Amino acid sequence: MNDIRRTILWVIFGFSLVLLWDQWQLHNGKKATFFPKPEIAAPAPTPAAGSAPASTTNGANALPTATTAVTASPGQVPTSASGATATAREKIEIETDVLKLSFDSEGGSLVRSEFTQHRDLVDPNKNMVLLDQSSNRVYMAQTGLIGGDFPTHKTPMSFSGDRKLKDGQNELTVRFESAEINGVQLIKTYTFKRGSHVINVKHDVVNKGSVPVSPQLYMQLVRDGNKPEGESAFYFTFTGPAVYTEAKKYQKLEFSDIEKNKTEFEKSSPNGYVAMVQHYFASAWLLPEGIQRENFARKVDTNLYAVGMITPFAELAPGQTRSLSNQLFSGPQEEKVLEALTPGLDLVKDYGWLAMLSKPLYWLLDQLHSVLQNWGWSIVALVLLIKIAFYWLNAKAYSSMAKMKAINPKIMEMRERLKNNPQQMQQEMMKIYREEKVNPMGGCFPIMVQIPVFIALYWVLLSSVEMRNAPWVGWIQDLAAPDPYYILPLIMTLTTLLQTALNPAPPDPMQAKLMWMMPLIFSVMFFFFPAGLVLYWITNNILSIAQQWMINTRMGVPPQFNLPKFK
Repeated sequence: MNDIRRTILWVIFGFSLVLLWDQWQLHNGKKATFFPKPEIAAPAPTPAAGSAPASTTNGANALPTATTAVTASPGQVPTSASGATATAREKIEIETDVLKLSFDSEGGSLVRSEFTQHRDLVDPNKNMVLLDQSSNRVYMAQTGLIGGDFPTHKTPMSFSGDRKLKDGQNELTVRFESAEINGVQLIKTYTFKRGSHVINVKHDVVNKGSVPVSPQLYMQLVRDGNKPEGESAFYFTFTGPAVYTEAKKYQKLEFSDIEKNKTEFEKSSPNGYVAMVQHYFASAWLLPEGIQRENFARKVDTNLYAVGMITPFAELAPGQTRSLSNQLFSGPQEEKVLEALTPGLDLVKDYGWLAMLSKPLYWLLDQLHSVLQNWGWSIVALVLLIKIAFYWLNAKAYSSMAKMKAINPKIMEMRERLKNNPQQMQQEMMKIYREEKVNPMGGCFPIMVQIPVFIALYWVLLSSVEMRNAPWVGWIQDLAAPDPYYILPLIMTLTTLLQTALNPAPPDPMQAKLMWMMPLIFSVMFFFFPAGLVLYWITNNILSIAQQWMINTRMGVPPQFNLPKFK
């Protein structure tokens, strides 16, 4: 019977128990089991930029072997190479209809990306900033050449092009041009499109020297290991690098594993991408399929990490120019946009181990939104459809619970009468179940089947950037933020207590008390959950109560609010 009681408690409060267990694990210094939380490193330093990748196979910061040697050693920041023209360093501000970007004339690196259509999580009056180079955040996209003393992301470059996408203009193109270094010139051309967070990047390598050269192009994302500001401590999402290849699929890399040089991922591949991922947003370097690349992840400096790719150019004869076009994505994790860019990029929107269920649920939610034009009502409609789909399973479970509640007085009387004879008590209990044709597990299995679906829906709502700044009704103006007046969490708590009243009380008085305490304990977390998640939970509770109330009334077992006595 102990197993049966534990199962019933799990069915009623299982998902909340998972969340509380992870919080308990973290509180005791252990790694979260179900919702792992990235380790938070010390505050980020403020270096001018990360060091260029080194093509060596030895040392703590070794990268995948490239085809030729490099002048920069692991961890060393390269200085302007010989032949570079000294120019005044400046920040180049570029603006489109959805992006405000800052490029550093040193290396032509992207050092800041601001999204005009997404608000900051901490200060809703400001735009969301992803890439940044400030005292609070180091997060940049850099490229350069290795394989010799060639231009890198530390090389001064001259800028040309307009700085703002004009009305009626669909594209904006800018160029960063280096001086010759050992006869090699690097030209970076960035093209921005209206309404897009994807930047087309073209690298032209010109051999103006007198001898052939074989440079390699590196593309890297450099980021500190700090957790993004404003994220809740009551749910955990992944922050860190990721590598995708067709062979090994999506591989997340923990900052702590990079620190210890213990990362495992596909080092060489003709396809895939590298990315930096956080809740709702991501940046990624994308190369066309079929181009061989070497993936790397390494520690650059104290609390500073890089993930990137190295790809070789064919040998350039004197006077020859070679070009390589790729893409840099820096923006929100909009699933349809990510799917269209390159295979597997949609996986940065992390649904965890229930992705097979979460993706169709998101598709259905998106279809509902296309009709209802409100994400809050779309959540309500989606939960309603799920409840309809599981109606007969729920009916069977609630019928079983109603039968259990009907015979509960007989069970309690028998337990009191045989409390000094546990063996006979068990036998008598089994006899009552047989006579009344009640299966004590009958209410558990139908509901347990549905638990993965509702956990998958939880991840859909938690991961979907569309919930950010999305209003529902009245005071709920952001479904990704907690209810500012705590009205939804209070309703959720009341509905959970009402559900408890509808369920059969365990014969054990201690477990009966626990069943009333747990809704109150777990409801505390919902005061800090996004409003969209609380709305989903309330909708599920109300629909479950309505169906259970109807079945209980039909079977002559009305709800009884018999609160246990707490001594």
